[in-house]
Amino acid sequence: MVLAMLLFAIEDTLLKTATASVPVGQTLMLFGMGGTLGFLLLTWRRGERAFTPQALKATLFTRAFFEILGRLFFLLSLALNTLSSTSAILQATPIAVTLGAAVLFGERVSWQRWVAIMIGFVGVLMIIQPSSEAFQVTSILAILGMIGFAGRDLATRAAPPALSNMQLGVYGFAVLIPTGAFYSLWSGGFVSPDRFSGFMIAAGTLVGIGAYYSLTVAMRTGLVSVVTPFRYSRLLFGLMLGLLVFDESADAMTLAGSAIIVLSGLYILMSNATRKSSAPTRVSERT
Repeated sequence: MVLAMLLFAIEDTLLKTATASVPVGQTLMLFGMGGTLGFLLLTWRRGERAFTPQALKATLFTRAFFEILGRLFFLLSLALNTLSSTSAILQATPIAVTLGAAVLFGERVSWQRWVAIMIGFVGVLMIIQPSSEAFQVTSILAILGMIGFAGRDLATRAAPPALSNMQLGVYGFAVLIPTGAFYSLWSGGFVSPDRFSGFMIAAGTLVGIGAYYSLTVAMRTGLVSVVTPFRYSRLLFGLMLGLLVFDESADAMTLAGSAIIVLSGLYILMSNATRKSSAPTRVSERT
């Protein structure tokens, strides 16, 4: 999950740079084309069929809907808002994912973890500052993107086990092609990307493939309530890249909120490690 967050932050930086000269819809379409091709090659390399009857399950259509919602609105937020602010708002995703995992999958979340996650959410609110003039209307785009990513992650968890991570990658990127094309037609058409923008999109696609695969593995093999808090690391990567690449500055509230988010995530990590270390003892006693 940490690797996925680092790669996603790099992807965000590359695509945000590209949207300075290439419309959001066209960027999304080209990104989807490259990602689909990449995962198709990986799927065929494993000797798997790209499309199977399992891809027509209702869960996959739900996943596609949330994929579109997350990708489109998050990219719009990246184009119109700062990278650091958009990354910060995205940190509310663990709250929605953990709640959904408890309701839909019956995963047990201890009250200590709930408290730690909610404290992390307070840190996010400190960064967003919804009641102050610092809050921007464009932040709503990031909130919609966050909801989309949370729904996608939960649908990934519920996807048919017969589908590999590579196949899910094909489906996830493929739906972005028509989405980007239709949005481009609706918002003003296409342009001819210059060499630099084309390189940014291509590099973002390659990094995005690695990020997407890492995230899918984490969500399908790890306990959702355990791996989800590590999404907080994306905030740190986003702040650093925003400062280094776009010269974005973080105010005191942003830094304080970031510290709270990190500390709550570390507490969840330590509580999980303690629980795992005590598990063999309990097994031994039952035996």
